[in-house]
Amino acid sequence: MSDAAPRTFEVRHLQMGRALFAALAAIMITFSVDHSAQVGMAVFSGFAIATALVLLLSVWLVFPAGDRWQAVLLGSLTFVAGMIASFPALRTDDGFFTTVLVWALVTGSAELIIGIRERSRGNAAAREAIFVGALTLILGVALTFIPRDYLLEYYIDQARRSFTLTGITIGVGVLGGYAAIVAVYLGIAAFSPRPDAAAAVETADTDAAGGHS
Repeated sequence: MSDAAPRTFEVRHLQMGRALFAALAAIMITFSVDHSAQVGMAVFSGFAIATALVLLLSVWLVFPAGDRWQAVLLGSLTFVAGMIASFPALRTDDGFFTTVLVWALVTGSAELIIGIRERSRGNAAAREAIFVGALTLILGVALTFIPRDYLLEYYIDQARRSFTLTGITIGVGVLGGYAAIVAVYLGIAAFSPRPDAAAAVETADTDAAGGHS
């Protein structure tokens, strides 16, 4: 596919793919009664690897030469994190917090910088990159403030049973909330009209009106 030829896939398709896998991660965490490190790492691993594959495929399917390094960088960082999370020996509380925290801080910073850079170039998709990058950074910061050894036991009269709230339970829940926000935001962005598309429609309407005058 030459860079000058029209592309079948656009940035919106990349956003759809990322939104889909983020939604799956959010659903798996939300409807799971087990918020252990094993479940959290398994969900994160699947989410990260799938997202990375979408990003790396977009290198050839979406972006022209010269604009591909952003997807390569984000896809590579996310793929490495997903592969690390797939190792059973690392599916511990410390393994979850360290892996997701480092991924969030590094990848969030990279995507935020990319978004700011692309905004200065007038890229219409820069807003989404800035938002997701900032949100990913917030995820990393939030995980740093969650005590890994936190433990709270409480009793609910209506359920007639005791429950235990731990640091890993909170951490996995925060990851699920992050995935849900990313899914909704990128899903809306993918189906929103593009400024360039709106301008093209306006130009076409103006030309048509001029032709009939």
